[in-house]
Amino acid sequence: MNVKQSAQRVWAWAAVAVAFACGSSVALAADPPKQEEVPFWAVGMPKNTTASKMAPVPAFPIPTAADKLPVNKLKLPPGFKAEVWASGILDARGLRQGDKGTVFVSSLFVAGKIYAVTDKGGKREVRTIAEKLFLPNGIEFHKGSLYVATPKDITRYDNIEANLDNPPKPVMVYDKLPGQVPHGWKFIKFGPDGKLYFNIGAPCNICDPGEGFATINRMNADGSGVEVVAKGVRNTVGFDFDPKDGSLWYTNNGRDWMSEDLPNDSLNHVTKIGQHFGFPYCHQGDMADPEFGWGKDCRKDFTQPVLLTGPHAGTLGMRFYTGKQFPKKYRGAIFIARHGPWNRTRKYAADVIVAWPDGKGGIAKMEPFMTGLVENNEYLGRPVDMLVMKDGSMLVSDDHNGAIYRISYKGK
Repeated sequence: MNVKQSAQRVWAWAAVAVAFACGSSVALAADPPKQEEVPFWAVGMPKNTTASKMAPVPAFPIPTAADKLPVNKLKLPPGFKAEVWASGILDARGLRQGDKGTVFVSSLFVAGKIYAVTDKGGKREVRTIAEKLFLPNGIEFHKGSLYVATPKDITRYDNIEANLDNPPKPVMVYDKLPGQVPHGWKFIKFGPDGKLYFNIGAPCNICDPGEGFATINRMNADGSGVEVVAKGVRNTVGFDFDPKDGSLWYTNNGRDWMSEDLPNDSLNHVTKIGQHFGFPYCHQGDMADPEFGWGKDCRKDFTQPVLLTGPHAGTLGMRFYTGKQFPKKYRGAIFIARHGPWNRTRKYAADVIVAWPDGKGGIAKMEPFMTGLVENNEYLGRPVDMLVMKDGSMLVSDDHNGAIYRISYKGK
């Protein structure tokens, strides 16, 4: 069995595990055969041979060995250097840093774990501090505690950095999340207002989800005072707050199966509470949905994106660069991880791009930053999230290989 076949098998078993976690029944050998349900990602798939061959790209079933990682393929602007910061972190996704320097890493379908990475004299030690979790993509560190979000709830591990070898039992913060798997995994972050922001994605590729879905919300740190911040948000897995004015910016994944080249993913800017960004009626700001968009004026009825980031690009993590190591032109810029499309014939992205706010609420320009992970129409790696370290360098997670890269600037 080759690596690709192994990965496909892991994805299938992950789907079974998710079904159990959601309380779904899984047929046993003695049960009568049932018609196979269409997985949520395939709903709306065109009935043609090319589309029928497409499926989500799973992470490798085991992490790629450090000496096999594609770091030598990474291309960066002059003066920048890429190196392997940590390996052996299966399904590495979200990144957060504790007060004492511990880097916490989340995972999703393949691992279901939370890791803690500590630096001992330039060598990294990886611990698993929680496992057998239900799609624990969302993590945040705040006032000594690690917050972990699943599709069902948000919990908190107090005084975690002093107890990495014996983590405390999690404290329940909020247990009223919908729990659906489709776009149910979370991204969480504390804002400058001291509130915890979290997403609830649309439970579908395209549908009218009704109240309680396709939103970004916020709550007090104890789980009280939940309110909606933004509506019409199909699926965000990355947001950050502008260090200049505290406003919220987020990435969004556009709907699937409309075409190979449309609609685009996007970067969006929330400038007032309650703005509606279009889903399911409009996509990428100017495209009416063929089913739900009738009678809508996409440009007038909804808040427009500030940047289109490519069709089905898998636009995930984003961070304002707040460090001082990179050249001055990058300070205050937004770094964005594009995971790369699975439902597109030609693969692209699997990179990090950088965008510069124009000072008027929009984006002045964007350009490539870290590229080189697509070769022969296959992914060598797939960036997910970024973390600006205290020394100004930047970490980039790669769930495809189970690794974290460090990007530093040494000068031209």
